[in-house]
Amino acid sequence: MTAGDTTSRALPTPKLATADVCDAVGSAAEILAVDFKDFGGLRDFAGPAVTLRTLDDNSKVKEQLAGPGDGRVLVVDGGASDRTALMGGNLAADAAKNGWAGVVIYGRVRDRHELILEDVGIKALGSCPRKTEKLGLGDLNVDIAIAGVTIHPGDWIIADADGVLVTRELPSL
Repeated sequence: MTAGDTTSRALPTPKLATADVCDAVGSAAEILAVDFKDFGGLRDFAGPAVTLRTLDDNSKVKEQLAGPGDGRVLVVDGGASDRTALMGGNLAADAAKNGWAGVVIYGRVRDRHELILEDVGIKALGSCPRKTEKLGLGDLNVDIAIAGVTIHPGDWIIADADGVLVTRELPSL
């Protein structure tokens, strides 16, 4: 880092394959049984969860991704809404610049042509061209549930082409 450089640097992301984690820890790793699609420049990512529950308002998503990621994963319960996109190109650029390992959105994204260019993992249900309202709504660092799996702030999120896992502690493989 040079003088005056305030860009956050990500912690090294462990190279974990979801299949290997499942084999090693069995049911201690819970599978998010959702058909997430890959949108970011990275397909594989892992890190501790920052959780957010919001519906059709990405104000808190923007706020989080503008700050230091430190190798964490922002997990957004957007209620599977298909009405608006909770993340677009500008937020993906912020996530990559600020050291976020990835973002998992139980909702939609937009600007797909821009998302793929960013050095960050992004998984979501699909895309929608409509932006959200900016009302400042959302609950940060609360327990959220996606596909019957409760995700607590600080849980480990491990994602690759095979899917997304949640585990309480990082397994040693």
